[in-house]
Amino acid sequence: MFGWEMIKVHMTEIGEKIATFKNVDSGETMEHPFMHMNINPPSKPHAELVEAGITDNTGLVDVNPYTLQHGRFENIFAFGDCIKGSTTRTQHAAHAQHPVVKHNVKQFMDGKALNGIYDGYTYMPFYLSHSNANNFQHYYDFEPATNNHWVPSFGLFSQRYFHSQLKANLKQGEALSSFKKDNGPPHGYFNAIYDPLEANEYLLEKKVDIEALKTIHTKGDVAV
Repeated sequence: MFGWEMIKVHMTEIGEKIATFKNVDSGETMEHPFMHMNINPPSKPHAELVEAGITDNTGLVDVNPYTLQHGRFENIFAFGDCIKGSTTRTQHAAHAQHPVVKHNVKQFMDGKALNGIYDGYTYMPFYLSHSNANNFQHYYDFEPATNNHWVPSFGLFSQRYFHSQLKANLKQGEALSSFKKDNGPPHGYFNAIYDPLEANEYLLEKKVDIEALKTIHTKGDVAV
């Protein structure tokens, strides 16, 4: 539930924890019982980015959601938590954006069409207890991906997933921090390959204006 600010926490006479939330648009309030919470404190955009006109009205870098090139400054590309777009900002999302930016920067420098496309993919495990885990996995506009919430929250499968996910995250962290030379995610030892824009299944399915993405840019300096 987006757009709700937590304004108070209290306990009932029987020890139940209750959080009070306020809708930032309508001012409506609601109460919700809980046992555990993860708190994301309010944050503000970097003043230097706002003053330079790089952000949009939300304070996020104003990139094209598919090519990750800036909408007004063609020599700027961005990825990670700073970019706009209706997807959850996770480490896995940044990993999925990385090869798109890498490919499109090369295309831009060569004066070619930017055909690397990011579909909003993101993923994150939910550690529910000492030995249980679930996950979410989705694309833009929170469209569920294949393995979204595929694991039960408790039980044998949840426990097995918990341990396998710990090992997988450890290996991924080691691979990204080892400083061994490779081509980066997702493949490591060879570059990602992208279809021409007119053959991109995701763009066709979403009825994206492909002609607007096929602009050939001139070679120039790039900021990422």
